[in-house]
Amino acid sequence: MRLIKVELHKIILRLCDKKDKMKNFTSVYDIDNLQDIIAKALKIKENPLDNPTKGKGKIIGLVFLNSSLRTRLSSQIAAQNLGLNVLVLNAAQEAWNLEFADGTVMDGNTVEHIKDAIEVLNQYCDIIAVRCFAGMKNKEDDVNESILSQFLKYAKVPVVSLESATRHPLQSLADCITITENWTEKRKPKVVLTWAPHIKPIAQAVGNSFTEWMQQMDVDFVITNPEGYDLDKNFTKNTKVIHNQDEALKDADFIYVKNWSSFDDYANMPKVEGDWMLTNEKLEFTNQAKVMHCLPVRRNLELSDEVMDGKNSIIYQQAKNRIFSAQAVFSEILDELDKTQKSQKK
Repeated sequence: MRLIKVELHKIILRLCDKKDKMKNFTSVYDIDNLQDIIAKALKIKENPLDNPTKGKGKIIGLVFLNSSLRTRLSSQIAAQNLGLNVLVLNAAQEAWNLEFADGTVMDGNTVEHIKDAIEVLNQYCDIIAVRCFAGMKNKEDDVNESILSQFLKYAKVPVVSLESATRHPLQSLADCITITENWTEKRKPKVVLTWAPHIKPIAQAVGNSFTEWMQQMDVDFVITNPEGYDLDKNFTKNTKVIHNQDEALKDADFIYVKNWSSFDDYANMPKVEGDWMLTNEKLEFTNQAKVMHCLPVRRNLELSDEVMDGKNSIIYQQAKNRIFSAQAVFSEILDELDKTQKSQKK
C-alpha cells in the first residue's frame, strides 16, 4: 500500500466525475474507490470545517439501539462539521419497546413496530444512521442482519450503518485511514488481526468488517486466533488464518487487537490454551508494530497497560479518525442527495 500522492484537485475532479455515488453505507462494497475516500478523509482531517454549509437544511437521525461513545460522538461531530442538523435517539432507553417480527400480534411488551418507527424517521430525516448489534442468540437472525435489513427495506432515505450484527464499516474506514497515514514505505505492510481474551461473548462484527476492508487494501493481511474461534468464511475468504499467535505476529507492521466469540459454536467461548493478551514481550518479534484497537478495551486482559500507553499504540489516533471517516461518508451521501434533488427539478 502506498500513501496517496495524487494532487487534491485531481482527486476531487475524479470524485465528482463518478456516475455511481453512495446511496447507503453498510460495508466496503458501498464504496466505489477505497483509496479515493481515504484521501478525501485525510483532506477533511486537514480542515474539518472547510465546508460547513454542505448539509445546511438537512437532518440526519442517529439512532442507537445499543450503547455508544466513539460512534455517537464522532458521528455527531462529523455531521455538525458539515452543517447537518442532528437528531440523536437512544432508542433502547428513550423510545417505545420495538417489535421486529412481521405478523406479530402485539399484545405483549412491545409497543411500536420497527417499520412504523422507520416510516416516522422517513418523515423527519434526510439520512438515517443506525447502530444495531448482534443479538447473539439466533445465528440466522444475526447473519441475515435482521434489524439493519429492515432499515434498508423500509427507509426511503439513505441509511448509514453505525455498526450492525456482522459489520462496523465506519470503524473499518477509520482503520484504513490510520494505517495509510502511518505507512510511508514502498513495500506492503504486514497487518495482523489478533484475537484477544474477554470475559463474555462478543460479536464478530469488528473482526468481519476489518477483514473485508483489509482485503481491499494493498497489505499483507493475516488473522490469528485460537482453534474454535475462526471467523465466518464468508468474510475471511482466502485470508490466511494462523492459530499460533507468536508465528502470526512475526515481522508485523500493524497489529489489530480484538476479541470475538465463536462463530461455528455460535456466541460461545471455547476453552483457550495459552496466553493471548498482547504485551511488550510479544511486540519484540514484530517490526516495531503499531498497535490498534477499536475501543473500548479491557486493559490487562486484551492488551497490557504497557502496550496501551506505550509508544507503539496508535489507538487514540485511530479513535480520532472516526470523525473523518464519518464525515467523508456523510459528505458522499450529501453529494448523492444533491444530485437527486437537482434531477427532480428538471
